[in-house]
Formats: sequence, structure tokens, C-alpha cells
Amino acid sequence: MANLELVINLIIIALLVPTILYAYRLNHSLKMLRQNQNSLAQLVNALNEATFKAENSIPKIKSVTEHSSEGLKEVVDSAKELKDDLLFINERADTLADRLENVISTGRTIKPQTEIVSSTSPLKEDISRSEAELELLKALRSIK
Repeated sequence: MANLELVINLIIIALLVPTILYAYRLNHSLKMLRQNQNSLAQLVNALNEATFKAENSIPKIKSVTEHSSEGLKEVVDSAKELKDDLLFINERADTLADRLENVISTGRTIKPQTEIVSSTSPLKEDISRSEAELELLKALRSIK
């Protein structure tokens, strides 16, 4: 029976040694956790502040975005109007170009008529203009 008691005590000792080592390591880890508890609390506070600031800035960002989108919408609308105007001017220019082309082609088939203007006239450049050139000048002046 003494042998059995000795064996049981040895088994208990063998099991207590790792338990004591594990308790020592756990105590050491808990001590480090307690030492770092202040820095952990500061980290949590900093995280809370950052979250609060982010939540407060969301409405400001929304208002700035809405304001910017309104300004951008105005610019886009203005650009659309300008585009329409440019399309109209382009169509008108195409029409005038076609008319001028027709006038020029008719002017080439007809013998050019020259106007004789006195040398005292201020319009010396109109001296020998064909009808096509005069029509071109009229069209250019009407564009202005």
C-alpha cells in the first residue's frame, strides 16, 4: 500500500509541476495586460474620437456634395444650351455654305460683270467683283 501511495504522490507531483508552470506564465501574461491596460484604454478612446468625428463629418460631406452637384448641374445645363446654339450655328453655316457654293458655281458659268467705280471712291476693293463675290459679302455681313 505504501508503494501505491508513493506512485499516486509521484503522479500528482508530475501533474502539479506543469500546472504550476502554466499558472506562472498566466500570471505573467495577466501582469503585462494590467500594465498595458492604460495604453489599451487610450487606444479605445482614440478610436471612439475618430469614429465620432467621422460620423459628424458625414452630413457636412453630403451638403458639400449636394452643393457641388448643383453647381455642376448648372454648368452642364449651360453647356447643353451652348451645344444647341453651336448646332444651330453649324446648320446655318452649312446652309450658307451650300448657298455660296451654288452662287459661286452659277457665277462661274455667267460671265463676270465688273463695276467701274471712280478712283475717288473709298471702296476701291469693290472695283471688279462678280455677283458671287457680292453675294458672299452679303452673307458674311448678315452673319455678324
